[in-house]
Amino acid sequence: MSERIIFHVDVNNAFLSWSAVLLLKNGYKQDIRKIPSIIGGDESQRHGIVLAKSPVAKKYGIVTAETIYSAKRKCPRLQIFPPNHEFYYQKSKELMNYLRNFTPTLEQFSVDECFMDMTGTNYLYKDYIKLAHEIKDNIKTKFGYTVNVGIANNKLCAKMASDFEKPDKVHTLFKDEIETKLWPLPVKDLFMCGKKTTEELNKMHIYTIKDLANTNQEILNKKFKSQGTYLKEASYGIDNTPVIVKKGRRQSISTTTTLPHDETDTEKLKGIILRQTEDVMRQLREKKLYTSTIAIIYKDSTFKNYSYQETLNNPTNNTEKVLKTIVKLFDKTYSQEKIRLIGVRISNLTTTKQTQISLFDENEEQDNKVDNIQGTIDEINKKFGSTIVLPASLKRLQK
Repeated sequence: MSERIIFHVDVNNAFLSWSAVLLLKNGYKQDIRKIPSIIGGDESQRHGIVLAKSPVAKKYGIVTAETIYSAKRKCPRLQIFPPNHEFYYQKSKELMNYLRNFTPTLEQFSVDECFMDMTGTNYLYKDYIKLAHEIKDNIKTKFGYTVNVGIANNKLCAKMASDFEKPDKVHTLFKDEIETKLWPLPVKDLFMCGKKTTEELNKMHIYTIKDLANTNQEILNKKFKSQGTYLKEASYGIDNTPVIVKKGRRQSISTTTTLPHDETDTEKLKGIILRQTEDVMRQLREKKLYTSTIAIIYKDSTFKNYSYQETLNNPTNNTEKVLKTIVKLFDKTYSQEKIRLIGVRISNLTTTKQTQISLFDENEEQDNKVDNIQGTIDEINKKFGSTIVLPASLKRLQK
């Protein structure tokens, strides 16, 4: 049986890059990827969540999921741009459709990344590294943004390879490259090795992935239980999980992630649910539906299930509003359980819109009377640009 060939394609700074593409197309004179900028609101707003940051903004210590108010304090000249989730979904779908020209075995891992199983296509593509460069360069020319491509014999190593150096790069991590490319990295760079796990490994004088590979399996199992097996195997680049082509739709709009080890790192868990929320909301808008019940789902290390939900006053398809609800649910309910599975679910779906519109109302109790005008605003923004009109509800969310 021949070795698998797996590509991992990852858009560099997707939300900011895609917004930059749209802004430049609409005549904006600056490339926001080259200035201190974030996606999360407009310049007049101080609160809300940072969804993406430019490399320049990152140098000021700005991090994903912090408040816009906090980010603005770190960098007073920060340029703030509202998200355009409909456009992000369009760009994601466009990219995945393009990549399916090279293999039908494609697993979308998130809105901006995917795995491609190229095994068995050698009769079409003689040089996989050359093909990866062609894909990367074609995306840059055709769509106006950059990607990284990792090439390996499994998903874990392909994912690790795509993260080696950014942006606009192709990297490999094959079996004979584990010792030279993977082992010198700090353990914090190992996929799914969270902050708390890294701290515990460092206390054991395990600082690099090579240190981890050379650690006795029994010692790791004693300290990390089932996670110890994952850590040991991952340090050697071992991963047998298949590339899964998702067919059909789930009955409910939800997404879950089963973690390779029990996780307690709050920052990592919050990052996962933020991306999951974006995924279910783009599906919601694709179906032209609205949701009024938002839930967060946990399964802990003892396989005990937890589910917490909140029902909104009005149905919505506004990602920013749902994001804020999810983060509030997470902060309110998570108490350092060891999480094995985490997910987001939206329900109480409806095609019915509210009938009364108020573009200027600032009072929370008036939300019961406010029509969901997202569709109308989307149409205006499609015609005149994504920053022309912002819903009042989005402004309230960011205060």
